[in-house]
Amino acid sequence: MWHSIPLTLFWFVYFGSLGIFYPYFALYLRENAGLTGTQVGLILAISPFVGMMAQPLWGQLADRTGARSRTLALLTVGTALGYLGLGLADGFWPIVLATAVLALVGTAIFPMMTSVSLAILRNAGRHAFGHVRAWGTIGYFILIMVFPWMLQIFAGPLEQRVFDANVSQPGLGLMFPITASLVLVASFIAFFLPKKGAVALRAARGDWRELIHNRAFLRFLCFSLIAHFLMHGPMWLFPLFVRSRGGDLTTIRDMWVLMLLVEIPLVFSTGSGLKRLGARGLLGVGVLIGGMRWTLCALINEPTLLFAVQALHGVTVVGLNLGSPLYLDVVAPEKLRSTAQGILSMVGSGIAGIASNISAGWLMDRSGIDLLYLICGLGALALGALAWWILPDANQRSQKIELVLHGDSVA
Repeated sequence: MWHSIPLTLFWFVYFGSLGIFYPYFALYLRENAGLTGTQVGLILAISPFVGMMAQPLWGQLADRTGARSRTLALLTVGTALGYLGLGLADGFWPIVLATAVLALVGTAIFPMMTSVSLAILRNAGRHAFGHVRAWGTIGYFILIMVFPWMLQIFAGPLEQRVFDANVSQPGLGLMFPITASLVLVASFIAFFLPKKGAVALRAARGDWRELIHNRAFLRFLCFSLIAHFLMHGPMWLFPLFVRSRGGDLTTIRDMWVLMLLVEIPLVFSTGSGLKRLGARGLLGVGVLIGGMRWTLCALINEPTLLFAVQALHGVTVVGLNLGSPLYLDVVAPEKLRSTAQGILSMVGSGIAGIASNISAGWLMDRSGIDLLYLICGLGALALGALAWWILPDANQRSQKIELVLHGDSVA
């Protein structure tokens, strides 16, 4: 359908910007900004802390007004400006402030774009969301490939002025203006997203209280809290883990290339996985495989085997990062779609992210990064095994899942 074209372009461009920022931000903070592991953990905890308060508010605003697409566009404009400000910050406290300002709008984009996508694609079949989401991964893949090449071209003079041998890429600050430019392009695309139909459903005042009495929703939030606590810190600190094994910027890029090459076809096939396993099954498998990945990272030192282990990342993305919004969209009312996704981000990326990033940085400084990955890996294995007990079966709780399985909805 025609309206899926701007939606697909938005995912492609916006996730492309994340392919520059996400893999290298922790490395930038540790080496280029010269921060300690604890300071890095604190800065990485700022975004989830601010998002914990901002995401539900933006979601409630979108649900009450029905202006979900316009809200997404405005949030994206603000995020582009936030990246520019972060690139100008120098020193621990200025970076803290700039990160907080960016998080005020930037943390709300993913739950908002997810709720907008599920609303726009509600009658497009169970494969539609996976297909659109996969183009986001393709954009991420392209930019993570291209960015090191861009650094070689544009950041050469910076390397001549930096003499610290511990800095693997002196020109890494170039990531901020490039990321901001891509996010600004995404904001322009967002203004062309549909503004009527399911995406414009409005919730009445006080309707959010329905979520408090939804037992499936509350149990899912508890599961998400623990899962993201075990995943967040190790994922954000992954560049530092690679450096601890003797890798550099090229090694980080090559590992991400492998992750994404596996992830793209898996995301495209999300609809088939949903039909066979259900959203609950996707979640359980995703967390189990994520636990296996972290455990093997902690135990393996041989470079080739360590490289191969990163292929497990794609299964975790499909299981946890796609299974979560799909499960949530089943158990939450449509009129509260953005609020529910915002609360999920508040719990997963917010509360869990804060605790995970701070504790990960602290543990890395005191006991080494290997122990961090081992603890998180074993914890995720245990949680994944309990997923079928913790989470209610959405097939039995709601008729909405029946619509999913018959291709009438991607919720």
